[in-house]
Formats: sequence, structure tokens, C-alpha cells
Amino acid sequence: MASGETTAADEGALSRMPLGRRVKAIFGGSAGNLVEWYDWFAYSSTSLYFAALFFPKGDATAQQLQTAAVFAAGFIARPVGAWLMGVFADRAGRRAALTLSVAAMSAGSFAIAVLPTYAQIGVFAQFGLLAARLVQGLSLGGEYGASATYMSEMAGKARRGFWSSFQYTSLIGGQVAALLVVVVLQHTLSKAALEAWGWRTPFAIGGLLAIVVFWIRTGLDETRAYLTEDVDKGRRGRTLDLVREHPKEVAIIFVLTAAGSLSFYAYTTYMQKFLVNTAHFSKDVGTAVIAAVLLTYMLIQPAVGWLSDQVGRRTTMAAGLALGGLATYPVMSAIAHAQAPAAAFGLIMILALCHSGYSAVNAVLKAEFFPPHIRAIGVSLPYALANATFGGTAEYVAEWLKQAHVESRFYLYVGAVMLVGAATAARLRNTNKTSLLADD
Repeated sequence: MASGETTAADEGALSRMPLGRRVKAIFGGSAGNLVEWYDWFAYSSTSLYFAALFFPKGDATAQQLQTAAVFAAGFIARPVGAWLMGVFADRAGRRAALTLSVAAMSAGSFAIAVLPTYAQIGVFAQFGLLAARLVQGLSLGGEYGASATYMSEMAGKARRGFWSSFQYTSLIGGQVAALLVVVVLQHTLSKAALEAWGWRTPFAIGGLLAIVVFWIRTGLDETRAYLTEDVDKGRRGRTLDLVREHPKEVAIIFVLTAAGSLSFYAYTTYMQKFLVNTAHFSKDVGTAVIAAVLLTYMLIQPAVGWLSDQVGRRTTMAAGLALGGLATYPVMSAIAHAQAPAAAFGLIMILALCHSGYSAVNAVLKAEFFPPHIRAIGVSLPYALANATFGGTAEYVAEWLKQAHVESRFYLYVGAVMLVGAATAARLRNTNKTSLLADD
């Protein structure tokens, strides 16, 4: 089908969308997003078990540092994927980009599931792990912009914050699912079996789920904004137009993403290791605490999204980042000395609640800055660049500072970047009223 050509289903989307069709579109977009993020986070959720198999030299901290480096390397590919998939989404359609991204993620997950270890093929195992993560990075780099654009365009004006919040709900859901799979494996397999081969199971599951989502996404409606925009095909997805016509918006998204992404990985992905290596909880307890935090965190996203429809997305984001920036140092210092799992859960939830001011509205706020013909690349490219720079290096910076015996400087770093993001958000226009998303 040619770019911009409509199907019968697409024609139905051109009229005012009924609730049932809107829910179907949001479900299709968020289900794929959940699986993509499940596949991405399966790496960090299982790295405590496979680190020694691919990086056998050094102590546990050194091994985690090397797996964190590969985790960060996956982020290098994300700006490339964001650029390629953003251009593709603006030219060929949101649906086509979503379908392609989940196919690539499936390939990366299956590759890790069957990858030989260092003992079997030596240093080539490390290169193989890196290559698979780069493929996943390409996929996820494109997924964020495509799904954020798709779900924001499908959300409708009246409840745009609420519906688009499911983009991050499904993102967190992917991490929750990855952790829950690990929890199940911890309680069904011996430690030896989990470290020998059980850690591969989450990647195999993710690859299979991605195939299911690929089929679901082929049946999604295209968005009204993409189908009806009157613009030359040659202008769709042009990177030069994005940089030349929207430099301020690109810079704003970069700063906001730096704050939101760094804090997200500090509060969630790294926190699992922090509970084990700094607070000295067992691996099982640390994983269970983070799973409980993420499940609660996931469920409050729609409520915060609804709140943003009432008070404004600018206010919601600025308040969340400011409170998180002020709370990070004292709360993480307290977590480091927490002795009860319930205490650790409560403290981490303070940070998660603050972060929700960013996470629930970040996709729609960014999408509201751009016209449809460059919306996907406008959302995805600065996001991916900031994510690679700050989010992708969060674990590595934290482990490096811990190894240098100045771990508390990581808390200060996270807090400072969040406060810069809060100041930026506070100066935004009220996108609830100035949105470039078409009304529905």
C-alpha cells in the first residue's frame, strides 16, 4: 500500500472517533509498547544472573559495571533508530513504523535467548551481546516516538492527558512484566539453574510476544492527523525542517528528557542493584521490592494524566520534577540504610510519585509541540539523544561513583538535572490550550 493511501478502516478513523475505536487504538499502541519495553528491561532484570557468564573477570561490582556498559551501548543505537523510524513514521505512517519496530525487537530478544557464553566462544559472546543490544536499541529508539505520536494523536482533546498516559503505563508495565517473570523463575528454579540457563527464559518469552504484537499492529487504524494533513510528501519527516523550524522545541525536549530519563533509570533500573549492593538486601528481596514499586507506579499514571487535563501538563511536569529533584538526595540516602523491605518500598514510592508528574504527561506534551508532518521525528530524535546521554549512562555513572566510594554524588547529580528540567518545564506555554495536535 502506498504511503498515505487509506483503507476502509482508515476512512472510519477520519470521522469523529467513537470511544470503542479509541480504546482499541490505545490498546494496540500500548500493548506493543509494553512488549518492546519488556524486551528492553529483560536485560537489566536478569543481568545480576548472567553478568559472570559474559564477563567472568573481576568481582561482582566489576561484572555489573561491564554489563552496565553494554546496557549503555544499547542507547547509542537509539538516536539512530529514532531518526530512521521517526522519518519512516512521518512518511509511511505511524502504523507501519510501529509494526517494523516490534519486528526488530523480536529479533534482538531471540538473539540473546540463544547466545553462547564467554566459556563457549570467548570474547565473541561479549560482541554478540553488544550486537543484540544495538538491534534492540534501534527498535526502541523508533518505538518511543512512533508510539508517543500514535497514542497522542488517537487520544482526543478532552482526555488527552489521560489516554496518552497509557504510553508510560505500558512502558512501566514492560518493566513490571520483566521483573515478575524473574520473580517466578526465582521461585521455580534453583539458583544454579537460574544462573546457568534460566535467565534466558525472559528473552525467549519476549521474542514470542513481539511476534503476537506484530500481528496485532498490522490491524491498527492509522491516525487522523497523519491521513488528513495537507502537506507535500517531500516535506514529511525532514530532519532539516525540524532543526531549522523548531530548534527551541528540540532543545526543550532534550532537557526535559534528560531530567526524566536519568531519574527514571535511577529510581527503577539501577535501584534494583542499589538495594542489593548498597542497602544489602538479597537479590530476591530487592527484585520483589522493585516489582511492587513498579506495579504501584504503573497504576497511578492514568490518574496523573487525568490530573494534567485539569491543571495543565506544564504545571504537572514542573511540580513533579521539582519535588523529585529536592527529594532525591535525602530519600536515596535513607534507602541506603533501610533495613526493612517495607521501608525501602515506601521510600522508593516517594520518588516514583514525584516522577509521575513527568512520566504521565511527557509523551503528549512533546507531541503537542509539532505539526503532524514532522511530529514523530520531532518527538523521537531529541528524546533518544537525551536518553542515550543521560538515561543510558545512569547505571554506569552510579556504579563508577560507587567503585570510587563517593556513591552519594550520584544522588546529587540526579537531583540537579531534575531541577534544571523543572525550571525548563515551568517556562513552557500551556500546551493544553496551545497544542498543535488536531482536535477530535
